[in-house]
Amino acid sequence: MKPVILAEKPSQAKAYADAFTARKHEGYMEIHPCPTFPEGAFLTWGVGHLVELKEPHTYNPSWKRWSLGSLPILPERYEFQVSKGKFKQFQVVKKLIKGTDTVINACDVDREGSNIFYSIYDQTGARGQTIKRLWINSLESDEVIKGFENLRDNKKDLQMYEEAKSRQISDWLVGMNGSRLYTLLLKAKGIEEVFPIGRVQSPTVYLIYQRQREIETFVSEPFFEAEALFTAANGTYKGKAKLKEPKRELIADALNSRGITKRTPGTISELKTTDKRMPPPQLHSLSTLQATANRRWKASPATVLKTMQTLYEKKLVSYPRTDTRHITPSEFNYLAASVEKYQELIGQPFEIASKTPKKRFVDSSKVQEHYAIIPTKKVPTAAAIARLAPLERNLYEEVVRTALAMFHRDYLYTETKVTTDVNGLPFFTTGKTEVDKGWKELFAAPPKKGKEAEEPALPPLVQNETVQSEIGIKEGATQPPKPYTEGQLIAMMKTCGKLVEDQTETDILKEIEGLGTEATRSNIIETIKKHGYISVTKNIVSITDKGRVLCQAIEGSLLASPSMTAKWETYLKKIGNGEGTGQHFLGSVSKFIYKLLEDVPIQLEQQKIDIVLPPSKSSSRRSYTATEVAPCPKCGNGMIVARKEFYGCSNYKNGCKQTFPGLFLKKKLTQAQVKLLCTTGKTNVIKGFTNSSGQKFDAMLELKEGKLNLVFV
Repeated sequence: MKPVILAEKPSQAKAYADAFTARKHEGYMEIHPCPTFPEGAFLTWGVGHLVELKEPHTYNPSWKRWSLGSLPILPERYEFQVSKGKFKQFQVVKKLIKGTDTVINACDVDREGSNIFYSIYDQTGARGQTIKRLWINSLESDEVIKGFENLRDNKKDLQMYEEAKSRQISDWLVGMNGSRLYTLLLKAKGIEEVFPIGRVQSPTVYLIYQRQREIETFVSEPFFEAEALFTAANGTYKGKAKLKEPKRELIADALNSRGITKRTPGTISELKTTDKRMPPPQLHSLSTLQATANRRWKASPATVLKTMQTLYEKKLVSYPRTDTRHITPSEFNYLAASVEKYQELIGQPFEIASKTPKKRFVDSSKVQEHYAIIPTKKVPTAAAIARLAPLERNLYEEVVRTALAMFHRDYLYTETKVTTDVNGLPFFTTGKTEVDKGWKELFAAPPKKGKEAEEPALPPLVQNETVQSEIGIKEGATQPPKPYTEGQLIAMMKTCGKLVEDQTETDILKEIEGLGTEATRSNIIETIKKHGYISVTKNIVSITDKGRVLCQAIEGSLLASPSMTAKWETYLKKIGNGEGTGQHFLGSVSKFIYKLLEDVPIQLEQQKIDIVLPPSKSSSRRSYTATEVAPCPKCGNGMIVARKEFYGCSNYKNGCKQTFPGLFLKKKLTQAQVKLLCTTGKTNVIKGFTNSSGQKFDAMLELKEGKLNLVFV
């Protein structure tokens, strides 16, 4: 019998067919007899998931209606059905699979690929066939042929399927029960919205909410420092003393006590120069590539994954859904053999420093299912590169340049540390001089901003040299944390919020368990956007009012805890490694659901939800519920409450006229900002006011005699 190959989707099937001679039929292809398939083979495909979990009401009619009394939704066994609109293709697959004795799983080489294959296979009712697994990291013809000639057995595949199915069912259970529970309880509090709950989505939204709360409640504190501009024989340089005080007078006293005036000369007491080197960056995993692309081109993580999948199907890059940053000697050898071709491709020849593999890049012990994202052996022509879409070209070149960097020189620079003594007070200066650009010449440096752009290189200086001084006191202010960008969300999820702040670092992720997986994180971000929990404007992520309601509702529960879902993800990986069982995992999920049903009603009863959402379409005619924000700063007796389009005092019937606009210079005032106005008389800096000319600007708001004034920093 001819074996049947099942690909995940038509484009993947076409890439396999390109390696052989094949004839196309409706819904499948027929591979002609060849050395790899002496009898030939049938090649068919899914369209992603042809099969899905059944809806709750198919198990129990009472589960169709949303009511607290019908919870929990915990079927005794889980059943699947053919997805809507995919019946025709399923019938093609079913007929072919039931007519053969050997089936080859050629879906994506990850747990979701295993899930798609086995959910389709089980739904066909086929039993007893030999199942083999195609495991490749490239869709190039020679890799495809080699993969089909070295098929694996399905032992690991079955473990990954159990992991994926457990993940799918657990997400379904948390979603079905949690979404109904929170939506119904919040409805009882007068909030007419549907609140989808997710095992990974909800803690992700909560981490974004936490960051935004830190920003909104941050109180900027002034500080003062002593700085100097020194003039040496060969030029000028700046220095800073290690004095930092909340008041200007304290710095002035410190200078006066040492007899330091504005023009007191200094002496270079220490001059230390150190040679430093920076090795080339590690190869890209999906996460690091998503973060880099978001930082450089503002591309969303979902767009990057989709574009990388396209490049993979065009046979230009290796498998993109990888969390590995290493390759094996086999991949290194073909890259080393093609260095000159890749150099020519990007138009940047350089002298190759070494073709010896280094442990930083080449380490088989660090490669499991997949290796790092690298260019394939197929080196495209300049014309083929020109035909790529802009983001495709940018991402492909980034992958090529990062691979080439392995063969380049280290980046070399000297760091000079200068101590300038002024009447016993040391001023410190650090300068950097580039010696050899090395691998950095492969990457266009982003334009320098702010302090970096202002800082000139250090002039030649001499130990014990006397320098002229211009000493002053500089005022600064502590800054709030920055909001997440979309690219940082990937890092935040992977590290459960422990984000590496330095954006210039190559390795931005810490090696710990996190929220979701390499393949699912971008989809989770898209899902919480679609649910209206977050918004993204100019790459900056903000929590919406709906997101705030969700976070205030789940605060204190396990659904707000990233560590809980990270532990679940860890156990899921154990299932994939044969060290755990789906039955045990789903038993834990059931206990979790019962705990939610027991705890959440009590928690929500005590929880104060201080956000007012606009009425949904179904409840637009209902009255608006006022929410207390802060004590009224004018009368002291009433409370400032959030109305539909403004904030006003609850004591207005007794004559208090204190109000705040809901929209001020085209910027919506949040309840947190109004609370600050009422309690401290001033907000933090608010970004995005719009003046009458349409220009945007940032300012603080100040409450004076019941009126709002702009304060510019």
